[in-house]
Amino acid sequence: MQAIFNRSLSTGAFANGTSMHENGSADPNTLLQPSDSPLKLFVLAKRKINDVFTNLHGYVKESKTFLSYHSKDVISSEDIAKVSHFEEKIIGIRDVLRRDHMKVAFFGRTSNGKSTVINAVLRQKILPSGMGHTTNCFLQVEGSDTSEGYLVLEENPHEKLSIESVSQLANALNSEKLGDSTCVKIFWPKSLCSLLMDDVVLVDSPGIDVSPNLDEWIDKYCLDADVFILVSNAESTLMQTEKAFFHKVNEKLSKPNIFILNNRWDAAASEPEYLDRVRKQHTNRNVAFLSEELNIVSEEEAKDRVFFVSAKEALQARMQQQKGEPLNSGALAEGFQLRYMEFEEFERKFEECLSKTAIKTKFNQHAERGKTVINQLGYILDSVHQKATELKNEKLKVRQELHDKFEFTQQQIQLMTNEVKHQICHLVEQVELKVCSALNEEIRRLSLLVSDFEKPFSSDPLVLSVYKKELHSHVERGLGSNLRARLSTALSCCVESAQKEMIERISTLIPQSEQQTQMLVNITPRQSFEILYRINCESLCADFQEDLEFRFSFGLISLVRRFTSGNMFRKSTLPKSLPSTAPQTPSNEVRIETSNSDLLYLAQRLSIAAPQSQTTIGALALGGFMVRTIGWRIIALTCGIYVLLYVYERCTWTNKAKERSFKKQYVNHATKKLKMIVDLTSANCSHQVQQELTSTFARLCHLVDETLSEMQLQIKELDKDIERLSECANNAKSIKNKACLIANELDNFIETYLCYDN
Repeated sequence: MQAIFNRSLSTGAFANGTSMHENGSADPNTLLQPSDSPLKLFVLAKRKINDVFTNLHGYVKESKTFLSYHSKDVISSEDIAKVSHFEEKIIGIRDVLRRDHMKVAFFGRTSNGKSTVINAVLRQKILPSGMGHTTNCFLQVEGSDTSEGYLVLEENPHEKLSIESVSQLANALNSEKLGDSTCVKIFWPKSLCSLLMDDVVLVDSPGIDVSPNLDEWIDKYCLDADVFILVSNAESTLMQTEKAFFHKVNEKLSKPNIFILNNRWDAAASEPEYLDRVRKQHTNRNVAFLSEELNIVSEEEAKDRVFFVSAKEALQARMQQQKGEPLNSGALAEGFQLRYMEFEEFERKFEECLSKTAIKTKFNQHAERGKTVINQLGYILDSVHQKATELKNEKLKVRQELHDKFEFTQQQIQLMTNEVKHQICHLVEQVELKVCSALNEEIRRLSLLVSDFEKPFSSDPLVLSVYKKELHSHVERGLGSNLRARLSTALSCCVESAQKEMIERISTLIPQSEQQTQMLVNITPRQSFEILYRINCESLCADFQEDLEFRFSFGLISLVRRFTSGNMFRKSTLPKSLPSTAPQTPSNEVRIETSNSDLLYLAQRLSIAAPQSQTTIGALALGGFMVRTIGWRIIALTCGIYVLLYVYERCTWTNKAKERSFKKQYVNHATKKLKMIVDLTSANCSHQVQQELTSTFARLCHLVDETLSEMQLQIKELDKDIERLSECANNAKSIKNKACLIANELDNFIETYLCYDN
């Protein structure tokens, strides 16, 4: 056991605040003081491993919380279930560690002094002892922080009974007694026994020769025992019953630690001549049993596990010592001092073995399980870190591609908008020119359109009103039909071609998903574009006033109008700077001007004075003029011809002539009005084209805006995922680093307390 005291300690502070050297080893003298019991090492080891597993539990709990927070893209449900299982396992280990103690089980035949040995070790007479079969059940003695002892029964663990009742409950001599497989737990104040302060539990048993329930005893009370004490009677040899019991123990436990106490050795003092030979005989048989039959230790080691003592003398001496009396006071057999020293040597050896064995049996398996949990959890965290890093890199790549596509789409839609604006403006100008040209052509052909109108004509005002309405409708339909025939097909092709080009270019900027494709189909016009030519002839020619009165072509007023209009036309067409070719004499100028002005003045006065006889007055005026210039015969001939012309025109002024005159007047009036709205109509048609193309492009741009908005949302989601994955990877790495610290603490514990030479 001294080897463990000389081993170096790894880094990490112990519960007692031991300082570490720079090389990571602890001063071995700081583990135990020279006056400390070897059992103190178990207390230090238990405290240390409890601290390690407390940290390990916090680490596993933190890992579980961390892994449960993140989605299944970095952690699988199986791994989360594993971590939950790890936590349950660590909680179970901590519960076991809190209850773990060093357990010593005393077995032997009836009346071999098992209870007396325990009382001697405890330095108090706690357990019932005496002649015959006194211990009827298992008695487990363990330390308590209370000031007074008490006992607890299995069937009622919460009820504390008086310590005096143990002699009644466990004594086989009483009529009311417990079963031989029952265990009574005795809690004795730690302040009264230093052995109990070091987490030692002592178990007393009934005699193994009085009950057949040996297998049940082993399963219930021996599997967790660290050391077995076989209390044998030195006045006899090892019995087959004792050997058979420990053979069963050896079958269920791997190399149990067994000490053999040959009790009542004080009886050999009465026969000193046989003492050495009897001792040698017992020793040989005991060593053979341990090393050969059980094969749990070597022969040399077995010799150190066989002792010859008198438990009764040791108990009596220690009770005397507690009273302040000398150890050897009282009636003691010869050789007491040697027997007492051997009893103390037994205590020292069994304490060393107990501490060493308990540390290994209680903590080694837990330490290995802790390392397994750390390694497996570290592997899970490594996989989470790797998966989160890979996913983060993938999402960063996707985000960069999406961001580049977003900027490219914005640039392209801006360039396309400018190009489409220019294209629409150019197309609108072409449409305006085409409509203007076509409408002017139709105005020039208006007379043909009007002449095609064939409805019964009458000068009656009511009939004429209906005639004009129908003529308005005919002209309006004809103009619209002719314009559509001239323009609709060409303009529709231009508009549809422009729309198709827009859709094709926009489709390159939109993901080809089913939803986006359906939206493009919805934007595509279901019918061919058709321009509406709004020419309302009825309102346009509402001020048209027909003149169906008979007008003689050679009447005075008609001639005057023709003369004045022709003269005015010639005056307006001659250059003002052109010199006159007439003689520049004053007489000529005065004479010509006077005669022309006099004649015009006379004709106008006559026409004003008698408007009802304009033709007669005109003839008189013309006759007077002709008489002065030519002879009367010519005048008479001229008058005859004039009268004939009048009669002819009067006779031909029929309903048909009135209709032709009406249509001619209507054509002149409509032509004038239509020319006034040519620019307006062409602008209206071009505006329709502009509106159609602009609305189509606006819908396409809206679709692109939706795509850009969707990209922005995707980028935001990717940013959140990248931030989450980055945080996940960093946290996984940080938690993994904590695992390294805990693993180092566990390795230090193993190196300090478990890896030492026997």
